Amino acid sequence: MSHTDTTADESEGSVFETDVIAEVSRKERFKRFVREYIIASFLIMWDNWRTRVGGAIILFFVLMGTVGTRIIEEPSAGPDRLVGAFETWEYPLGTDNIGVDLLGAIVHATPNMLIMITAGAVFTTVLATIVGTVAGYKGGTLDRILSTVMDIAMSIPGLPLVIVLAFILEPRNPAFVGIVVSVNAWAGLARSIRSQVLTLRGESYVEASRAMGISTPAIITKDLLPNLMPYILVNFTLSARRVIIAAVALYFLGILPVSDYNWGFILNQAYNSSGLYSMQAFHWFLVPIVTIILFIYGLVLFGQAADRLFNPQARVKHIETEADSE
Repeated sequence: MSHTDTTADESEGSVFETDVIAEVSRKERFKRFVREYIIASFLIMWDNWRTRVGGAIILFFVLMGTVGTRIIEEPSAGPDRLVGAFETWEYPLGTDNIGVDLLGAIVHATPNMLIMITAGAVFTTVLATIVGTVAGYKGGTLDRILSTVMDIAMSIPGLPLVIVLAFILEPRNPAFVGIVVSVNAWAGLARSIRSQVLTLRGESYVEASRAMGISTPAIITKDLLPNLMPYILVNFTLSARRVIIAAVALYFLGILPVSDYNWGFILNQAYNSSGLYSMQAFHWFLVPIVTIILFIYGLVLFGQAADRLFNPQARVKHIETEADSE
């Protein structure tokens, strides 16, 4: 064999070995990602009873708003009026004064409520996170401008502002309603995030990233946001709870226009029909209240346990447990 053939064989062998090493490396990275971010997250959630209960409640309402609307017929007026809760299998939660099935009303009101809650919580959390992190990290003139905007938004009374906007805009789309009722709720969260970023930007790893010339967006997303995620996630659940209370209250008071079933409108109907004072109709008033309390309870439990998902000690513990089991 010539020297040229030997060199060619060695070259082909080295390329083959490089491809194998690259393939193994990709598989290892994928396995590590699955182990650290999917399996560990699931084990951390399953290990905490608050996350299990809160997650189960939230999942129940998500299924009720998606699958439930296909299983349970949309409610309509019927002959059986003011049937009490748990009196018949046909109407498990009873009926109202025109014979509408309350279970069907609650189920078909859930999709719009979920859209409303998600839109309001996402709007509040995303806007507050962007404004708070940019203001805290950049500092200087930009920080002063954004801090002034935050102060102005915090100084405006929230409820009067929402009422005025509701009368002017008359929002009917549930996503738009969620944004309207949380229009200035972002400012307080943005101020808190800014304070935390002011502390984090002086840390050694942030200074090292800045010295290496890493861009500001990369520093914010890779160095700052992972440390802020427990706080942001907890406040996401708090924002969702705030949207529920505000929207239901405004629908109950008749301030927001009604275009479809929602929990606040059911409460409004029950109250206007003496559901609060008549024992025969009290279930009509009680069903939406229990629904709202249950959903809020699930959000609170999930929010209390959410910080464990980003706790490095808990994550390392479960990664080591998974490695030992292998």
